Amino acid sequence: MTARLAPLSATEVVSQTGPNSEHPNGHVAKPGAKASQSDDPQAAAQTTFQKCAVPFVKKYCVECHGNRKSKAQLNLEVAVRKPGDPAFARKWMEAIANVNAHDMPPDDADQPNDDERERFLDALAQVKYLASRDPGPFVIRRLTKVEYGNTLHDFLGVDAAIAKELPDEVPGEGYLNSLSSMQTEQYLGIANAALHQMPAEAQKRLFGGKTADVREIARKLTRIAYRRPPTEAELDVLVKVFDLGTTNKLDRNAALRLMLKAVLVSPQFLFITPSKDAPTGEKIVPLDDYQLASRLSYLLWATMPDAELSKLADEGKLHDPEILRAQTKRLLADTRSRALFDGFGAQWLGLDTLATKTFDAQKFPQMTPDLRSAMYEEARLLFDSIVRENRSVITFVSADYTYLNRTLATIYGLEKKVSGSDMQKVSLTNANRGGILAMPGVLATTSFATRTSAVKRGIWVLEQVLGQRVPPAPPNVPGLEKQDPKKVASMTLRQRTELHRTNAVCANCHKILDPIGFGLENFDAIGRWRDKDESGGPIDAVGELPGGKRFSSPKELKALIAARQSDLARNLTEKLLAYALCRQLDGYDHIIVDQMHQTIAKDGYKMQTLLSEIVMSYPFINRRVQE
Repeated sequence: MTARLAPLSATEVVSQTGPNSEHPNGHVAKPGAKASQSDDPQAAAQTTFQKCAVPFVKKYCVECHGNRKSKAQLNLEVAVRKPGDPAFARKWMEAIANVNAHDMPPDDADQPNDDERERFLDALAQVKYLASRDPGPFVIRRLTKVEYGNTLHDFLGVDAAIAKELPDEVPGEGYLNSLSSMQTEQYLGIANAALHQMPAEAQKRLFGGKTADVREIARKLTRIAYRRPPTEAELDVLVKVFDLGTTNKLDRNAALRLMLKAVLVSPQFLFITPSKDAPTGEKIVPLDDYQLASRLSYLLWATMPDAELSKLADEGKLHDPEILRAQTKRLLADTRSRALFDGFGAQWLGLDTLATKTFDAQKFPQMTPDLRSAMYEEARLLFDSIVRENRSVITFVSADYTYLNRTLATIYGLEKKVSGSDMQKVSLTNANRGGILAMPGVLATTSFATRTSAVKRGIWVLEQVLGQRVPPAPPNVPGLEKQDPKKVASMTLRQRTELHRTNAVCANCHKILDPIGFGLENFDAIGRWRDKDESGGPIDAVGELPGGKRFSSPKELKALIAARQSDLARNLTEKLLAYALCRQLDGYDHIIVDQMHQTIAKDGYKMQTLLSEIVMSYPFINRRVQE
C-alpha cells in the first residue's frame, strides 16, 4: 500500500453510496543472555556470532534447515549470512526457544554438548546488536471496530455501538490493510445509519448556515475526519459529489449529507495515513505532526485527536519532547484512556474471548453473561487504576485490592461484604487473591470447558506475564482425555498429568509448565477457591519456577513472580510497544526496549513512565519509507 491512499472519484463515490441512499509444548525459552559490555557491542556480537553460532548451525541445523532441504520453511543457511536482517528476527527467537528446550536438534540427530548449546544461545541473544538503526516497517492500518465506533461518536455524536456489527479483528500485532466488497457494504450501511442518527445540532455544527461555501464545508469535514488537512484534489472529489447530488434533484442539505457519506466511506477516514509523501531519497523520516497526533490518540483513547491535539498538530509542535510528554500525560488523565484496556489489556490478559468462551452449563451454571461482564470489568478497572494512579507495573501481580459487585463477590466468597450491581473497590486480606494471576476472568479463560488446565495456565504465566517463549507442541501428543477411564477414575488432575508425563514424548512438554499451572490449582475453572479437585483428592500446589524457586500455594507463586520485577516490566514494555506500532518487534526494536527499560527501572517501573517512554521512542515517532 502506498503512503497516500488514492481518493475515490466522485462517480465511484456515488456508485457506492447512491444519491438517494442513506496443546502447547512445555519448554521455556531461556531469557536472553546479557550483551557484551564492550564499547562496540555490534562488533562484539558479530565476532560472537561467527565464532559460536555459525559453526553450530553448519554442524547441527543445515541438514534439515538449509538450501537443499528447508523443513518448516526455515533456511538457516541463508540466515547466518545476514543475521541482523529483520526478516530473520522471528526465526532466531524460535531457534533460541527450541535449542534451549532441547527440542532441536531432534532426538534422532547428533546432539551438541551443554557448552556448545550455551554458547549458541548466548550468540543469538546478541543478534539484536547487528540490526541497523531502523524504526521498522510502517503499518498503514484500518481503524479497528472499537476505534471506528468511537470516531463516529466524536465526529457525529452518534452511539459508538453503531459499529458493533463489524467483524472482530484478529488479535495480535498489526491489522489488515484491505477492504473487501462485503466490508465496503458494511461500512456503507453504518454510514447510512450514522447519518440517520446524527442529531440536528451536529449537522448544524458541521454544515454551517445555508450560505456557507460547499468547498469550505468539505474542508472543515475532512480536517476532522481525515485527521489532517485535505489536499485540493480530495476537496475537488467531494465538491463533485455534492454537484452530482444536486444534479440528481437532491436539495442542498441532502447533497451535503451525500458528501459527508462519501467522507465516511473513504480510505482517508477508514485508514490512518500520512498527511504528505516523504522527501525523495529519504529512507527514514519523522512522522508528520498530524499522524503523530493520530498515533497517540488512537493508542491511548482509541479515537480521533481532540481539538487541543489537533491544534498542536496544526502548529507543528508535537515533536517538541516536552509538549509530547505533556500531551501523553493529559490523555492518560482523561477517562477516555480506559480504551487502552479494551484495545491492549483485554488481548494481553486473554479476556477478549471471555464473553464467548464455552463452559459446561451443568458444572458451571454461574457463568452467566452478568458474571462474565463483571469478570471483564474487574480486570478493566484494575488496569485503569494502575494507569491513572501511575502505580508500578508490578501491581498487576501484587495488588491487594480489586473491584467487585455482588455477582462476582460470590466467586471470591465475599458476598456478605459486597452488595449491589455496581463495581466497587475492595481491599483483599487473603494474600492468595489479588492481581491478574488470581483473577477469576483470567483463571476462566485459561481453563477448559469442564476443568482447569495446568498446561494452559502455565503457558499463560510464562508468555503473558514473564515474557518467555513457549514453542508449539509436537504433533500427535495424546491428551488426558485419552487415558484409561478406569485407571484414572480416582486420581486427581495432578496425578493424571504426572501419569501423562511418563510418556517420553509428553515429559518435556510438562516439566516446566505443570509446576506453575498447579500452583494455581486451588482455583477451579471459573476462579473459585477449593481445597479438593473434582476427584475429591486434595489439591497439591507445590511447584517451582525455572531457576529452582519453589512454592506451595498461589500466594507464594505470586510473591516469586512479583519479585521478578525486571522480567515483568520488560515483557509489558515489549507487548505495549508492539501494540503501539501494530507489528511484531524486530532486531533494533529490542535495543530500544533495552533503553526504555533502564529509564523505567529508575522510576520504579511506573505505568505512566512506561507509556510515556513508548510514545517518545524512536520507532513510535519515526517511520521507514516503503520502497
